[in-house]
Amino acid sequence: MATSPIVSIILPTFNRLRYLPEAVASIFGQTFQDWELLIADDGSDAKTMAYLQTLVDPPRVKLIQLHHTGRPAAVRNAALRDARGEYIAFMDSDDVWMPSKLAIQIARLRARGDRGWSHTNFTLVNACGNSAREMPAIDGWILGPLLRTETVIALPSVIASRVLLDQVGHFDEQLVMCEDYDLWLRMASRSQIDAINEPLTIVRRHGEHYGNQAMSFRDSLRVVDKVIRSGSAAQYEYFLHKRRALASGSLAKCYAASGDRSAALRTLASTAPASWRHQGWWSEALSAIALAIAPQGILNMVRRYRRRS
Repeated sequence: MATSPIVSIILPTFNRLRYLPEAVASIFGQTFQDWELLIADDGSDAKTMAYLQTLVDPPRVKLIQLHHTGRPAAVRNAALRDARGEYIAFMDSDDVWMPSKLAIQIARLRARGDRGWSHTNFTLVNACGNSAREMPAIDGWILGPLLRTETVIALPSVIASRVLLDQVGHFDEQLVMCEDYDLWLRMASRSQIDAINEPLTIVRRHGEHYGNQAMSFRDSLRVVDKVIRSGSAAQYEYFLHKRRALASGSLAKCYAASGDRSAALRTLASTAPASWRHQGWWSEALSAIALAIAPQGILNMVRRYRRRS
């Protein structure tokens, strides 16, 4: 039986052959080599599958073929179920690691036993690879900064111990978006994070990302509701309720702007009892109502403006 690797790398894919080879090359180019790569494919096309088949090298590189779900959480979990490593490293099919990333993070996690997970500074780039800005990583107990959106954790920058992941559970498959943020909140309530203040991760922003604004507000609302119900952040209760109110109002406005007036009004009616005390909800709610009763011509103008923006 093969010895278990120190790190299991989780790589979900779906039809990103333009970026995928560079992501894979950055994995194989790591100075730390005691890893396995679990590629979970969400029903990609024939060209992508042909490329992925060239990578298969059991037991070090395994390809998990799935029927298309459109849910990154389910795809990542499929790979997590087969992971054998002491640590789990997350990667995306359009991002890139610097060669020393795994080596630096693993060494630091082993030296700092009070940290169950780690992240790095990351650099945002556009589709062509041109750098936009560097985003810093912060250290320690970060539940508050995460809830207040004072910091951002890029999924491909994260390595977590299997012990911590087993304690908090894997990705929530009910979420289509925000599934990584939901997991970070659960881990941040259990463990301090180790921050590597070097830009060891490159995160690419382009027009092929999955999801839309309404979906983002809907799932962020679900995440905030989960935190409130769990009681894991009672000290942030007022802020959480305020954030939930703003997200629900924004969701209603998104529905109204897209022409789904009934969904907008249902959202306002269902969230008003818990949200009316917060000023942010009122401003978004009034905008949603105005859009819901606006003539179709006005709505078309709003949609054109949103697309240009």
